[in-house]
Amino acid sequence: MITLEDVIRLSQRNLFSQLKKLYEGNTVACVGKFLLVKGEAPVLLVAHLDTVHRERVKTICFSEDGNILMSPEGIGGDDRCGVYGLVRAWEQSDKKPWLLFTCDEERGGGGAKAFVQWYGAKKLPMELENIKCIVELDRKGKQDAVYYDCYNQEFEDYISSKGFQTDYGTFSDIVLIAPAMGMAAVNLSAGYYNPHSQHEYINRSQLEAVIEKVGEIIEEASGENFPRYEYLEQEHGYYVPSDVPWKYKDLYNRLLDYCYPEEIEEYRWAYGDEVLKPLYEHVSGMPYSSPRGSGGKGRGANERTGAKSKISQAAPDALVRTGPLL
Repeated sequence: MITLEDVIRLSQRNLFSQLKKLYEGNTVACVGKFLLVKGEAPVLLVAHLDTVHRERVKTICFSEDGNILMSPEGIGGDDRCGVYGLVRAWEQSDKKPWLLFTCDEERGGGGAKAFVQWYGAKKLPMELENIKCIVELDRKGKQDAVYYDCYNQEFEDYISSKGFQTDYGTFSDIVLIAPAMGMAAVNLSAGYYNPHSQHEYINRSQLEAVIEKVGEIIEEASGENFPRYEYLEQEHGYYVPSDVPWKYKDLYNRLLDYCYPEEIEEYRWAYGDEVLKPLYEHVSGMPYSSPRGSGGKGRGANERTGAKSKISQAAPDALVRTGPLL
């Protein structure tokens, strides 16, 4: 049995080797890219092996009750919590889920890209076609659920019934994997906080609570009546929320050419709808003129390639965000 502390201390390469040995005879491996563990339950669980920290963890500091873990080298909860979560979910399940461990997510999703290439080339087990949903554990906090560009409301309702709350993010492996496989996917909290910093810490009890919920999903997905949740993209222009006043709808739609919806919502929350005009003029570099008639349509986030918006690269002082989206 691999403990959370074991997972935290190993390098990406050694962790890959340990997992390959743990599931020996039941894997498909692309060394340095991904490790796929075959399962029976129609659920694919995903986590990435790398962290942003350059040093391996040598010292783990615990709270008095052992629940909080930190390290002066950076604890690497993003995403060692997810890796441990997959291992524990597999151990605890009567019908084993499929597991996908990827490499180099923090460097642009290299492992996920390789997996997608192998999947498209039909180099992976054909039984993957029986998967009904994808669950990733690579999100900070204790109850977030992020769907990125997947808009399957029935799947979102199902995940919400487990106590998770819909939130927003910019990238994780399922951004590439879900559309390639045509299946709905969600990124769930994994009990870590302050990711990408030396002050990152892990809340063990919160991680274990999420693993328990994932176990419920695996068990229910194994039932005959559990549906296959398909990957659905949003229609162009549909991102504009219903609470946006009519006179600002065109501005909002045009901003979708440059910004993610969650970024626009952050500015609306902080400054009100009046921020949309100066925001658009800043990111587009053009003055805004109201359209005649029904107005134009932005492309929508589903047409982007995954690059960060121009806001985060050069925002004026009045529009600077309080922090990055994770």
